[in-house]
Parts: sequence; C-alpha cells; structure tokens
Amino acid sequence: MAISKENKDFIESLIDYYISESEAYTQIAENFVPEVESIPDTAFGIITGCVYSGFLQAYQNQQQTPSLEDVREFNEIIKNRAASIKKAIIEPIKTEDTKEEPDDSEEED
Repeated sequence: MAISKENKDFIESLIDYYISESEAYTQIAENFVPEVESIPDTAFGIITGCVYSGFLQAYQNQQQTPSLEDVREFNEIIKNRAASIKKAIIEPIKTEDTKEEPDDSEEED
C-alpha cells in the first residue's frame, strides 16, 4: 500500500505549515542549550517529529496503520523537503510584521 494522494497532500501541507512557523521551533531548540550542540539540527528534528506525528495521526483517524512502505515513502517526502525545512530554520521567512518600512527618500523635494 502506498500513501494516498489525500495523505500526501496533508503531509505536504504540514511541512509547509511547520516551515512557516520555523522560528518558533528554533526558539524551542534554543531552550535545550547547552544539552544540544546544534540549534538548527534540533529544530529540524522537532519539525520532522511533528510532521511524523501528524502522519501517524492521519492514519489513526482513518483507522489504519502505516505499512513499512508508507513509512519509507514518508521518509522520502521528508528527504525531498529537507533543504526547504533547513533553509527556513537558518533563514526565517519574513512576516508582515517584520517588513521593512517604505523608503521615504523619493518624497523629498
């Protein structure tokens, strides 16, 4: 059995969500210093763990158990998105609140 399109779409949406919230997970990882050596790696682990938990919950909600093939496919999805996740951790996405102010130099007379 392979992961259904519906579940793949759900996994992708989870990854997108956690990418958008990567700063929060970086802050959580910072709380583990000095026990952890790498904040980005710890944040990556937290995010992938959350996505994996969501993956398992989706199967449970459908009263199913993921097969070994499903877990391997899930791992491949994470592997394919790993660079995007890491980039979001290292270079957080700017939100509306952190946009730069417009340049007022053009208004000078």
